[in-house]
Amino acid sequence: MAEVRSRRKKHAYSVSQVPSVDDVHLAQADTSEGFFARGREFESVYVNHRYTSQEREELSKFDSLDYLPSHSFAYKNWIKRQPSRLDWDRWVMMGLIGFTVGFLGFLLHQIIEIISEYKWEKAEEFIKDGDIAVAYIWVLGISLLLVIVGSVLVVYFRPSAGGSGMPELIGFLNGTVVRHIFNVKTFVVKFLSCACAVASGLPVGPEGPMIHMGGLIGAGLSQFRSGTLGFALPFFQRFRNSEDRRNFIQAGAGAGVASAFGAPVGGLLFAMEEVSSFWNMKLTWQTFFCCMIATFTTDLFNSAFTSFQYKGSFGLFRAEKYILFQVRNEIPVNILAFIPTVVLGVLGGLLGGLFTFCNLKIVRGRRAILAKLSSDWKRKVVRVSELCLIITLTVTASVFLPAAFSCSPFTCYSSQNDIVSSPECLSPENHTIHTENDVSLYTCPPGVITRFSNNSVTTNKTFNQGEEAIHHLFSRETHNEFSYGPLFAVLCIYFFLACWTAGSAISSGLVVPMVLIGALYGRIIGLSMVSMFGVMDKSVNEYWAWMDPGAFALIGAASFFGGVSRLTMSLTVIMMEMTNDVQFLLPIMVSIMVAKWVGDFVTHPLYHALLELKCIPFLDSEPVIVHEGNKPVNLELHMARDVMAAPPSVISTRESVANLAHLLLDTPHGGFPVVHSSREGQEKTFYGMITRIELSVILFHPDLFETEENPTPEDPEVTLLDYQQTTIHKLYNTDEIEDLLTKFCDDPVYDQQFVNLQPYVNQSALSVRDNFSLHRTYIIFRTLGLRHLTVVDETNKVVGIITRKDLMGFHLEEALAAILLEQQEQNNIKVEMAEVTDMPNSTTA
Repeated sequence: MAEVRSRRKKHAYSVSQVPSVDDVHLAQADTSEGFFARGREFESVYVNHRYTSQEREELSKFDSLDYLPSHSFAYKNWIKRQPSRLDWDRWVMMGLIGFTVGFLGFLLHQIIEIISEYKWEKAEEFIKDGDIAVAYIWVLGISLLLVIVGSVLVVYFRPSAGGSGMPELIGFLNGTVVRHIFNVKTFVVKFLSCACAVASGLPVGPEGPMIHMGGLIGAGLSQFRSGTLGFALPFFQRFRNSEDRRNFIQAGAGAGVASAFGAPVGGLLFAMEEVSSFWNMKLTWQTFFCCMIATFTTDLFNSAFTSFQYKGSFGLFRAEKYILFQVRNEIPVNILAFIPTVVLGVLGGLLGGLFTFCNLKIVRGRRAILAKLSSDWKRKVVRVSELCLIITLTVTASVFLPAAFSCSPFTCYSSQNDIVSSPECLSPENHTIHTENDVSLYTCPPGVITRFSNNSVTTNKTFNQGEEAIHHLFSRETHNEFSYGPLFAVLCIYFFLACWTAGSAISSGLVVPMVLIGALYGRIIGLSMVSMFGVMDKSVNEYWAWMDPGAFALIGAASFFGGVSRLTMSLTVIMMEMTNDVQFLLPIMVSIMVAKWVGDFVTHPLYHALLELKCIPFLDSEPVIVHEGNKPVNLELHMARDVMAAPPSVISTRESVANLAHLLLDTPHGGFPVVHSSREGQEKTFYGMITRIELSVILFHPDLFETEENPTPEDPEVTLLDYQQTTIHKLYNTDEIEDLLTKFCDDPVYDQQFVNLQPYVNQSALSVRDNFSLHRTYIIFRTLGLRHLTVVDETNKVVGIITRKDLMGFHLEEALAAILLEQQEQNNIKVEMAEVTDMPNSTTA
């Protein structure tokens, strides 16, 4: 008995017990590959990621889920009990999600602002008094405290709340179950950790976590129940199915973008382009409404509150409040501006690829270091200590780096294009080319300015101050506000620190760093044009006014954002809504497209690369399959049977309890084809699908068992088990499950007890013929969000099954390579035989 149980437990009874990535296990795979190995980090989008054996083992642990609910008799009976409405309740739910996400964005913004303002106002007082060392100790102490709190929450309480949460969210909406990402504990830790991370001054932003928390709100609020808190309210029960839940998660993610950027249309397009795999027009309208409510709510409360202090003017939407990086002075675009725009696009693609490559290498290096530590507590301490080191370097650069550059006079130009150096330059009314009036003097006397200007750009003091740095880089007609030295210094330091911080054990986003890095090198390009051609004042010569460093900072920000994320439509709209600079729409579009084209030849998009790094199964919109390195493979020339898993484990509509228990213990499969024959002695054909969890729940209800003498009624519409009981996401006590299944296997009584599965089988499960086009198989599987696709022969007999992992790029390449190699060998044999046949004829001749 003990030997049998031990053998069965090796089979990993994974009832949706989905893994978190095992850093120790995967570190061995990381060290076995070359630094620039093809198919790893340094890979174009036209090359499939090459998984090692350890990574494939991790990949196989993830379970999948169907987009549409199981169309069983139990489901149809449940649907009949739901009140019939004309979707007004769906619109109400979208509004609730939008309001909640918008208010959450307001709270996060205010918390970050109040903490960081207190920290930096005191620091500036110390600096003005000449106590730079005291200012450094003050800032470092507060920042270290915030980082320790934010990282301890993640490391010790909820590791799934670390990072931006974007790869996990994208993976889930693509159809993969990712553990703990929609848990209320994850939500609380994510919020607190993100506030601490951004307020501490780390080179991060809150946008990524806001998207994840938006998805969390969509997942939780739409269900009106919580397994963690142990309640289920009797409201909106008809949304408790896989389709509606995933739609609300998509809408919540879009609302997170809308709230973070003040970009409702950008939020809709982001949800459609990046996080969603399944879409329809009705969902578009509802998501747009959700994003609109989120933006409205955030802007409404921000209009009246600053650091939780009521400032009046409730409901007065000022542009500087709701447009994140408002560009005040618009300048006309010249066709010549597209030349440096293309250069910026190329730089964005190359630097974006470099950022992705370096970040992935740092993550793998971190994983290798942690794998060498012998105990779990040491790994946790190291993860927290790493962030303490990062914030120490960041604060050191923020406080001391401005002192490395000498003070210089304010410089502006009069209407006659004469250079003026005086405090009058702070007034743009007097001089078109000017210095902004809210620059930071640091230790410089009035009338001069440190070349880092306004919080040194490196300071990235807060959510607000980080955006302030971007504001000043985007500023127009401020040609000489920055010089080359500070811009290059900040670019190198910030690039390295942002790349290192991304993926560390704290909740953080990458949007602010991406925009800031792009704005830095964009400003450098714009400044170089001013150095070559001089300052072009719009009031003197409008034709050349496009040569403004602030304009190219905006284009550079869009190019780097596009080079890292490879977004196109949504990014363009987000940049427009963030800046309100419609004049530069076309240059921004060009830079984003060029950055995407160039970046695609260097690395995969960052979030997709992180999916591969974390071994989360993902199906891209279009598979890229090549043979022998460079020969494209047309999937229309191949069939479903070329990649299916065979033979499948099938069960009958009426099966013994013992057989079902054996099947669950001895196989790790997530679902099983069900076969049925209409007449006695007839060969059984495909009837539908049933999942592992549904079988497990059924076996937990002995009242469903029947004997040969006492069968249940034949009417399949009679369901003794409610649909809601079969839609749980996981079974919690796996030891109890294994004990029960072992009992069913070992007790001969259960060989004579049966279960009628017919009421619980998904009768709308899709199947394809074994000679069905592989290309169309892929389209059907991904478009409909399937978990399993059964393959049948001409008599509808089950011959194989296709899952998500069978259609991943690397598996398709390997499966088809063997077939193509076999075909090539057969062709070679035919050619040789033809040559041998022709030899006697040529001899006779």
